[in-house]
Amino acid sequence: MSFLLPKRTPLLSNTSFHLLLFRPPTHFSTSTANSSTAPPQETTAAAISNLVLTSTDRDTLSQVLFSPSITWTPHLVDTIIKRLWNHGPKSLQFFHILLHHPVYCHSSSSFDHAIDIAARLRDYKIVSSLLHRLRSIRLGPSPRTFAIVTERYVAAGKSDKAVNLFLSMHKHGCFQDLHSFNSMLDVLCKARRVEKAYNLFKALRGKFHADVVSYNIIANGWCLIKRTPKALEVLKEMVERGLSPNLTTYNIILKGYFRTGQIKEAWEFYLEMKKRKCEMDVVTYTTMVHGFGVVGDIKRARNVFDSMVKEGVLPSVPTCNALIQVLCKKDSVENAVSVFEEMVSKGYVPNSTTYNVLIRGLCHAGQMSRAVEFMERMKDDECEPNVQTYNIVIRYHCDAGEIEKGYWASASSPVHAKYLSAIAAKVINLIFDDSM
Repeated sequence: MSFLLPKRTPLLSNTSFHLLLFRPPTHFSTSTANSSTAPPQETTAAAISNLVLTSTDRDTLSQVLFSPSITWTPHLVDTIIKRLWNHGPKSLQFFHILLHHPVYCHSSSSFDHAIDIAARLRDYKIVSSLLHRLRSIRLGPSPRTFAIVTERYVAAGKSDKAVNLFLSMHKHGCFQDLHSFNSMLDVLCKARRVEKAYNLFKALRGKFHADVVSYNIIANGWCLIKRTPKALEVLKEMVERGLSPNLTTYNIILKGYFRTGQIKEAWEFYLEMKKRKCEMDVVTYTTMVHGFGVVGDIKRARNVFDSMVKEGVLPSVPTCNALIQVLCKKDSVENAVSVFEEMVSKGYVPNSTTYNVLIRGLCHAGQMSRAVEFMERMKDDECEPNVQTYNIVIRYHCDAGEIEKGYWASASSPVHAKYLSAIAAKVINLIFDDSM
């Protein structure tokens, strides 16, 4: 594996930091003002979306949509399609009605949205029709259009059809390039159709002049299906072809080792990276902390976290989540709470995963009241408890025989009815256990 690592890279900062005495994250404002009222176009989009959903007569709906009082724009149309995303047939009905509008013409982005919905519904007749329509009006299809369709084909188990579509892009007036080639490889690999991706890669890498991104995609695919030796072979070939591995390459290998349980190899690779002064990022350290945490090696997980802070790499929320999870499972929940509080004091915003990991740790330690307090704190921090949160709290209440508390915890859940049957089953089990 030494062939992957560089012989020399710039030295990292020697600034010393103590555990958790890291810099707070930088916050950026995403809005300039708070508005209590929605923009006019958003209000229009909401009204039209409701109209489409409730309409039972296509002709009447067409008359309304063709009204000159509505000023159609690509943004308005796209917004309505997105609002109707979970109502695919209605969204497509809206799109098709506007195809016949006397003045307005759909944009390429609206076509892409409609094609995506049709492909998700596996209505390939509509997909084909819209692709031909795009070409006939000289709007496309674009590489993005083909990326959408190929991804949907692969998700539907039609990887052969996806590859054939990619190979026939030029017949639709859209020529393949390195970016579209990499997109196709990525879709196949993420769907774990790595053999097919690798065969396509071997056949066309010369034509498209495969780059480091191409090789990383294939290597990551092999790692996803736990075939790390194949990933190393691909990356060795990359080096032999004169391409230099990057940090993404190293992170892929680290994750691959942990995924296959090769903890020793992961540690040795990490140490070799440090020895050769490779500049590591937050992904590298998070991978290490999480990987060692999964196998219960808390000492090395904390050492890696300390090393990250010492090198001046700013931890991310996922990094802190990984450390909190390690502490909850293998060390002390009190230490996990301390890390959480330090994280908050430095300006980090915990997400639902952070809270759920800590709440589970408190429940497992028998500190149910504190777990409930943290669930209330989630609400105060505008991080609404999710289904996983309620699952944790209700389960531990019921396991402790606190059925009433489990019921009241479920009462505030958005899926209250789902939990009632689970609680009822727990009560029945307790009754039978007591009668034995």
